[in-house]
Amino acid sequence: MLELVTEDESLLEEISKSTKEINEKTESLSLLIMLNGPYDKNNCILEIHPGAGGTESCDWASMLYRMYTRWCEKKHYKVTVLDYQDGEEAGIKSVSLMIKGNNAYGYLKNEKGVHRLVRLSPFDSNNRRHTSFASVEVTPEIEQDTDIEIDEKDLKIDVYRSTGAGGQGVNTTDSAVRITHLPTKIVVTCQNERSQIQNKEQALKILKNKLLIQKIEENEQEMNKIKGEQMNIDFGSQIRSYVMHPYSMVKDHRTGVETSNVSKVMDGDLDMFIESNLKKGL
Repeated sequence: MLELVTEDESLLEEISKSTKEINEKTESLSLLIMLNGPYDKNNCILEIHPGAGGTESCDWASMLYRMYTRWCEKKHYKVTVLDYQDGEEAGIKSVSLMIKGNNAYGYLKNEKGVHRLVRLSPFDSNNRRHTSFASVEVTPEIEQDTDIEIDEKDLKIDVYRSTGAGGQGVNTTDSAVRITHLPTKIVVTCQNERSQIQNKEQALKILKNKLLIQKIEENEQEMNKIKGEQMNIDFGSQIRSYVMHPYSMVKDHRTGVETSNVSKVMDGDLDMFIESNLKKGL
């Protein structure tokens, strides 16, 4: 029977196609099974902040912003700019995005950390190689009420004029809100809503989410200390390098997964890194 099947090329091609589809569906289902954390199915807030290095780092932050928005487009996720601050000469000083879609937090949670770029600088007249850093923070959107209480005395609230990249349609009145939680030094900003009151409400909601996640992480770290386990990678750890010179490579330092196709990654092709980190967490 097997000999008859292999002799029929059209049938063999159909079987091969069906096998490939089954493998792809199996792989997709296995990834969904991995997304079993308490907030994995939630929307998320993704923030990008340049590190030391001035214009170089600001430009790198804008490249990451484009990379993640392209990835979201491929996933058909909705992206809303909550806050956008232009860099002084180029790039961005900071950006905060609300990403809406099923399992958005589950897929993006392992993107949290420091991202490193090595390239020939377009801002250096001598065309020298530069290394730039930018940090990414990912927080789940938590809709249900939490036991997190915020004392107004612990808040420093600043109002400033909204700004944004061309075409984003943010309001340009003095309605943007920045809230600093003094005990933890956590800063949240929001400028996408129409009024100062709405921006304040949204910023407080984001602050509650951050405080809740911080509390959960502190509890996990305390449990790891009790168990004698090594603590998880923290926010300040370098997780991935993007090298454009003297060779082309993007490498995830946690899993060892790498590719030489840097341009494809910068165009939003992140699934190989996201999936390998999800599998590592099993």
